[in-house]
Amino acid sequence: MAWLLVVVAGLLEAGFAVCLKLSHGFTRLWPTIAFAAFALGSFGLLTLALKRLDVGPAYAVWTGIGAAGTATYGMIFLGDVVSVLKIVSITLVICGVIGLQLSGSAQ
Repeated sequence: MAWLLVVVAGLLEAGFAVCLKLSHGFTRLWPTIAFAAFALGSFGLLTLALKRLDVGPAYAVWTGIGAAGTATYGMIFLGDVVSVLKIVSITLVICGVIGLQLSGSAQ
């Protein structure tokens, strides 16, 4: 259950990163509100998960999911440049996340 919280928190992290861009420096109301909601949800779920998991693997999985999710979203929906190197790098991040999750505490 704790790892599920980390995964959802990581997805919310990608959400708050995208909303941060869409807020244009907190000058747009709805993306700013969405940023705050995603950030609070992400940090809240990570906090709950850290009651049962080792901080190193859990934090790395959280940031990895957020980074890979944000980069992927940017390429698909925001017009970020797509390259083979980016796709390979995102794949490596995902592989690292899986490896860290498998090496984390079993609680």
